[in-house]
Amino acid sequence: MKFYGYPRQNGKVGIRNYLAIIPTSVCATTVAFNIASQVPQAVALPNQHGCCQLGADLEQTVNTLIGLGKNPNVGAVLVVGLGCEGVSATQVVEEIATSGKSTESIIIQECGGTLQASARGIQIASKMARELSLLPKREFPVSNLCLALECGGSDFTSGLASNPAVGVASDLLLEAGGTSILSETTEFIGAEHILAKRGKSPAISQKIINIVRTCEERAKQMHVDIRGSQPTPGNIEGGISSIEEKSLGCIYKAGNSPIEGVLQYGEIPPGKGLYIMDTPGQDIESITGMLAGGATIVVFTTGRGTPTGSPIAPVIKVTANRETYIKMADNIDIDASGIISGEKTIEQVGKEIFAEIIEVANGKLTKAESLGHKEFGIYRIGFTF
Repeated sequence: MKFYGYPRQNGKVGIRNYLAIIPTSVCATTVAFNIASQVPQAVALPNQHGCCQLGADLEQTVNTLIGLGKNPNVGAVLVVGLGCEGVSATQVVEEIATSGKSTESIIIQECGGTLQASARGIQIASKMARELSLLPKREFPVSNLCLALECGGSDFTSGLASNPAVGVASDLLLEAGGTSILSETTEFIGAEHILAKRGKSPAISQKIINIVRTCEERAKQMHVDIRGSQPTPGNIEGGISSIEEKSLGCIYKAGNSPIEGVLQYGEIPPGKGLYIMDTPGQDIESITGMLAGGATIVVFTTGRGTPTGSPIAPVIKVTANRETYIKMADNIDIDASGIISGEKTIEQVGKEIFAEIIEVANGKLTKAESLGHKEFGIYRIGFTF
């Protein structure tokens, strides 16, 4: 099976052709927005980080920004720095440039402030956008797709229907030689032993157990038992009784394929197949990590409904709750409620989702894209100093 995508110099393939405007700190976000608002196909990636961060926390922010710039859906990058922040604009530019894409930077303090930096950025970005517009699409096998698996606003229909259907779609992509990433470590709790059995080696299985233990330990250091705070009030109202039930439903998104490895937040998979990424359960921060890891398309299941999207990747929304689909038809791409009513099987809907993945890869806009949803957030693991 084939799709038409954008070839990148490092051999990766994008399904979108964005010009990313990446601020290295919160102080540069307004200028980044100013530039992106004036240039077609430009998207700003605002973040509240970049300054007064230390150690692993700072490193994670830097690596995430670099990973987002390297994402195959990004054709060119303009990095916007303030000039005195902790994240080095030069480092971010140099690392992204190793992917072969056009990458430049501006420094607000050197330009003379907001107005002059915005004007200079628009000048550079408009030239980049013109160059990107000349890049033709080419036909590629679906093995070049990297799928991010996400769920949010879950209810009882998620684990029973929509998540298993997404699992079928993921398995179909993997059978074709593609890549899938399962995230949200908090939603493995109570089911980690089941996931661990699917590790391709004992070492991988142990890593799955370890990331869940570490996640629980971090919560206990804050004098909180995460098993007492999950499921969320919305999950409970939607019919999920325990964290174990929520986790058992969550892992269905990964189908039945073996797990090739465990990735750190924002880490790029070293090969094809199914990977687990250690991310938080917060939807947007989780998706951002997978995009920094190179995911080019997202399938997001929701029982109660959520409108969120992403700046650099299409997000396909799936619900198996008929009432949610009716109420939020403007936001939901696929109605999987036929599984609950008995009109369709999990396999049938899984094939529908896979077909939708191919259509979106070929350029079809998801509802989140058409409505301008560009929600974005980076997972922070330390304090601000």
